Amino acid sequence: MLPLEVALSFFGVAVLLALSPGPDNLFVLTQSMLWGKRAGLWVVLGLCTGVLGHTLAVSAGLAAVFAASQTAFLVVKLAGAAYLLYLAWGALRAGQASLEGSRPARQTGGKLYRRGVIMSLTNPKVTIFFLAFLPQFASPARGSIGLQMLQLGILFMLAAFLVFSALAIFSGSVGERLQRSPRVQVWLNRAAGIVFIGLALKLLTSQR
Repeated sequence: MLPLEVALSFFGVAVLLALSPGPDNLFVLTQSMLWGKRAGLWVVLGLCTGVLGHTLAVSAGLAAVFAASQTAFLVVKLAGAAYLLYLAWGALRAGQASLEGSRPARQTGGKLYRRGVIMSLTNPKVTIFFLAFLPQFASPARGSIGLQMLQLGILFMLAAFLVFSALAIFSGSVGERLQRSPRVQVWLNRAAGIVFIGLALKLLTSQR
């Protein structure tokens, strides 16, 4: 069991990390602006589920595979970049549809949740980051390292949920007001497409 002071210090660091600009923040921001705060919250739940997946990977030792194997890292990285480019294509096409006077169909909660899960799990750098970060707050003297890793991962997931939910609610509220203008909706979709392309390029050029 984690001591209270360790849990609190880790949670504080996790909140700061969640607040720092990164791919997940941008993903929540763009999806919330495009589809509204409820949609953004579905994405947040998906991202947090992905965090749990990374935590389990670290506990099971899978993170060491990504850290040691260039091929495994490359495969997951390419899959993540391909998915981001797919989302970019969808956003740009939706922008064109808005320009022609038709509104794209709203995304279901399940689809947005899956987007968040895939977005998180196809970023191997997160698993490697967890491999380096979580053990700093674990100690063999406190019992099972695997159990401590799981507890730390849950705390990180909670911190991410709180920060990302606040971002989703704020940006979703702004996006819902902006989308009353068809022209603004076009530019929101185009901006989202550009962000997704940028995230894909960043992932493609990332190193272990």
